[in-house]
Amino acid sequence: MKNLGNILRQAQKIQERMAKIQEEMAEKVVEATSGGGMVKVVVNGKQEILSVEIDPEILSSDEKEMVQDLIVAAVNEALRKSRELVAEEMSKLTGGLNIPGLF
Repeated sequence: MKNLGNILRQAQKIQERMAKIQEEMAEKVVEATSGGGMVKVVVNGKQEILSVEIDPEILSSDEKEMVQDLIVAAVNEALRKSRELVAEEMSKLTGGLNIPGLF
């Protein structure tokens, strides 16, 4: 039973650390660009889009589809970077173990 108590304490510490990491992720940001910097998207570690900047030069063009594609590309890249950031932080917590359902 003594081992069970130790395991439960360790699990509680991990759970507390995970909650802290999730809070910290809201403060960390990543950015991605597309179209050579014509579109820039900033995302936090909770995969929330914080801002989208579009170069006014491409807004005046008649290429609506190209602008939409650049926005999608930048958003997807920013979200990928954000997921990578979270995975990196979680791997520090788990010692590199890939525990399904953690992130």
